[in-house]
Amino acid sequence: MLALDKAIEQVTTTLAYLACVIVACIFVNIVIDVSMRTLGFTPPSFTLSLVEYALLYFAMLCAPYLVRHKGHVTIEALVSVLPPAIQKFLAKLVYTASICVALLFAYYSLELFLEAWETQEPDVRGIDMPYWTLFLPMPICFLLVALEFARYLIGIDSYYSYDLGEVKDSV
Repeated sequence: MLALDKAIEQVTTTLAYLACVIVACIFVNIVIDVSMRTLGFTPPSFTLSLVEYALLYFAMLCAPYLVRHKGHVTIEALVSVLPPAIQKFLAKLVYTASICVALLFAYYSLELFLEAWETQEPDVRGIDMPYWTLFLPMPICFLLVALEFARYLIGIDSYYSYDLGEVKDSV
């Protein structure tokens, strides 16, 4: 089990690094586009389409990493004043709901990916790309998100494990 957890961590970290590269590429594309417009040149017509795709890939690729490293926003004000048994129950309920939703998204995005793969429709924007490229990262990353929440559900870690006193002391 620990080896599987380590492998998933390596995959999610690699995807997060790839997301960082994508952000850098978005930055470069926007700077080139704006500079060309400022200098009176016609910028490439594909810049906006590539940035749109890149933002989708960025969001999907970093999602599992954010779940593992507790990077999503949570509000614990109500939960922190509840008895520990209820806190644990609510945490397990949230983990289970998150797993179900992530698997549901993974399933439907896989269906969309396979349909787009079979039809080979192009996504016609500033640049023609296969429509399936929109759905490519979704099933993979939603499955990884579900696995990350499963880690919390089985007790390898807790999403709500940090000391609230640390937050209060740093404010």
